[in-house]
Amino acid sequence: METVRGKQHIRQALAEVESLRSKVEELPEHLLALGLVKRYQCVRFEATYSDLISTSSYGPACRFFLDELYSPKDFSQRDAEFSRIAGTIERIFPRSIVEVACRLAELHALTEKLDVAMAASIMELQQLEADTPYLNDAIYRAAWRHIGRTKERRHQLESVLLLGNSLGKVTKVPGIRFTLRAMRRPAAAAHLSNLQMFLEKGFDTFAAMAKRAESVQHFLEVIEQRESSWIERMTQ
Repeated sequence: METVRGKQHIRQALAEVESLRSKVEELPEHLLALGLVKRYQCVRFEATYSDLISTSSYGPACRFFLDELYSPKDFSQRDAEFSRIAGTIERIFPRSIVEVACRLAELHALTEKLDVAMAASIMELQQLEADTPYLNDAIYRAAWRHIGRTKERRHQLESVLLLGNSLGKVTKVPGIRFTLRAMRRPAAAAHLSNLQMFLEKGFDTFAAMAKRAESVQHFLEVIEQRESSWIERMTQ
């Protein structure tokens, strides 16, 4: 029963993301606002964690979260692969990998929902000019306060921490690196290279960090402290 829930969870979460994307793509102004929201968040993330990004110990992990979770780039191909292979993940990989997949799907759907809500709020507040190249702090904060959803923001942070913890645990599974490497050729043949690269990048990033005692825990504690402070400032 647990395995079935994992597969369904992945597919339902990614179906929600696809539905949100389809609706936004029908509204060019909202699509523009969504892109600006995502770019603002990337710039904010880089500023908040600039000290960690510049280090060899935590820089790769920061870049992984930034590039693979909060980047404004198009994830539709990876999502399609992810959804299509959900059942295969359960059959081939150990439960720890399935947990990572579920955590990622949940976080991806929640993040997209909040980003789309922010874009809709910006349009509703009529704060976006046609030639606006970026969002400033005032516009972003106004949209944040307008939609509220502080509880969901905290849940988003919890999801990030859970994903990080799951990736940390995966690195300790015996033989998992060999299993991931062995999947390269089948993944390429099945046109699943984007998903394969994500899994390998996540594993390698956290495996390297986990070699240093308490590094993963410290990294996640820093994220929890800084993001909690950010949420508090934005809601004051």
